[in-house]
Amino acid sequence: MFVGEMMSDSQITKKALALSIKKLMETIPLAKLSIHEIVDNCGINRQTFYYHFKDKFDLVNWIYYTEAIENIDNCKNYAHWSDGMYKTLVYFMDNKSFYINALNTPGQNAFNGYLFEKTYDLIMGVINDISVGLKVSDSDKNFIADFYTYAFVGITVQWIKNNMKESPKTVVGKLNDMVEGSMLGALTRYATYHK
Repeated sequence: MFVGEMMSDSQITKKALALSIKKLMETIPLAKLSIHEIVDNCGINRQTFYYHFKDKFDLVNWIYYTEAIENIDNCKNYAHWSDGMYKTLVYFMDNKSFYINALNTPGQNAFNGYLFEKTYDLIMGVINDISVGLKVSDSDKNFIADFYTYAFVGITVQWIKNNMKESPKTVVGKLNDMVEGSMLGALTRYATYHK
């Protein structure tokens, strides 16, 4: 391992706390989980926990923002968006108890905001990719991106809350069927062709 690739002590500590809470959330609802249980489970003291996170929800939000990002970030074009969504759903399924538990915790809605932000970036990349040659205003692109993002996030959150019964492949296939042609059609309707 090269020096540039080594994780900082801070990252190692955060990852240990993340693994701890994810393991505990397999059997304990997030609402009932204490900081004491999280730190005891991984051998880190409470003071260290509070050095990194203000509370257990802050830790959960850190997991949202760090773990699923790489699945979406490399797939922001029309040819690869469904790969990004598929990898993201597989990641959610691999961490099933954590996400089902977190999303069913009252007041814990940062996930929707996180997923919206990441999905919006992915969809805007797709929109920019397929609108080449069309003159579509930024406000119209933003409206179309919002529309598809709300749909994707709503479907994904519902899928998680319903215990991920359908396979990621099935969900992405249905999303792909909805998007195929319809996004270009929407952009075309909003566009004024270059003369």
